[in-house]
Amino acid sequence: MPRPPRLALVVLALASAFVLSACGNTTGQDNAQPGGPRKPTVTVIEAQATTVPLTTELPGRTSPYLVAEIRPQVSGIIQKRLFTEGGQVRAGQPLYQIDPATYEASVDSARATLARAEATLTRARLSARRHAELVKVEAVSSQANDDAQAALAQAEADVAAARAALKSSQVNLDYTRLASPITGRIGRSTVTRGALVTANQAAALATVQQLDPIYVDLTQSTAELLALRDQVAAGKVETAHGAVPVTLVLDNGREYEHAGTLAFSEVTVDESTGSVTLRAEVANPDGVLLPGMYVRARIAQGRATHAVLVPHKAMSRDPRGQAVVMIVNGDGKVEARKVTAEHSRGDQWIVTDGLAGGERIIIEGLQKVRAGADVTAEPAPAPAETAAADQAPRPAAN
Repeated sequence: MPRPPRLALVVLALASAFVLSACGNTTGQDNAQPGGPRKPTVTVIEAQATTVPLTTELPGRTSPYLVAEIRPQVSGIIQKRLFTEGGQVRAGQPLYQIDPATYEASVDSARATLARAEATLTRARLSARRHAELVKVEAVSSQANDDAQAALAQAEADVAAARAALKSSQVNLDYTRLASPITGRIGRSTVTRGALVTANQAAALATVQQLDPIYVDLTQSTAELLALRDQVAAGKVETAHGAVPVTLVLDNGREYEHAGTLAFSEVTVDESTGSVTLRAEVANPDGVLLPGMYVRARIAQGRATHAVLVPHKAMSRDPRGQAVVMIVNGDGKVEARKVTAEHSRGDQWIVTDGLAGGERIIIEGLQKVRAGADVTAEPAPAPAETAAADQAPRPAAN
């Protein structure tokens, strides 16, 4: 079969290329839009100015409400330990018994000395009375009467001294029975029966701690405190009045069921950390909180007036760390707005400066736009619509 001429093949190829080019131009004309390229679409929410409580989360540790270290005030041998280690003790409950024999003997000796002094006083009182009568009739000299009156005064002083000595001996005897000064939980004992203890020794025999209520010592940086005061001075934040509530979050992430209140704020800044200490008082009826536990506390330190809630995903930071929100202005253009957002609530930032009610904040499509770009703004669906869309049946996969 003869081959087709080369010229015919070239003509055929050119005709095919022309047809394909025509088809491609037609398709491009269909996708193009008059007036330039298509504007990107972004999803926006409308800023709503409202009053929002400002909650600060601070780290802290628990400390006992009351602490009593049990130390002996007299020396002696421990005869008995009268408590169970780790148990609950009440105020006035005996904890240790020191051998009282020596102190009982001192009390008996002081009591006998007092009896002798009282007998001497009785004799001196009778003698002074007789001399006082006799001197009136000059039966005795004035000197003898003066001596009798002085002997009476000395006898009275001896009785007073003997009574004081007896009271001191009785106090020392009472000190041989060590009692708890407060109600609370007692720790381990550092001595056993038969141990020798001395008066006012440095080492405590045991420690009693009252844990209901319990203190929580929190730390807050001075930078946060100054920023809050500046916002209060500017009228953007209203401080809390009356009792300030405190909610604890335990180390395992669980929220503690009993609420507390802020007791006081320290007036001195810690030079090593640059922070101040806040103390909260929290109920602890079940003994869940123990001294030294690490917790986080949420404190309501005020209310931000005319604040705007902005989702976390809608906010970014510039190279200087300034918070930036992208908005769509009245001309349909994207505008980068610097805002003040120093507090967070859930998944939203609390913006106290830089935004006004009614402005449109971009929450989706941020990666497609930049400042100054023309965009098409679509309002975000209401939460109810979003939930209904999530629950709608989906087509089965082929």
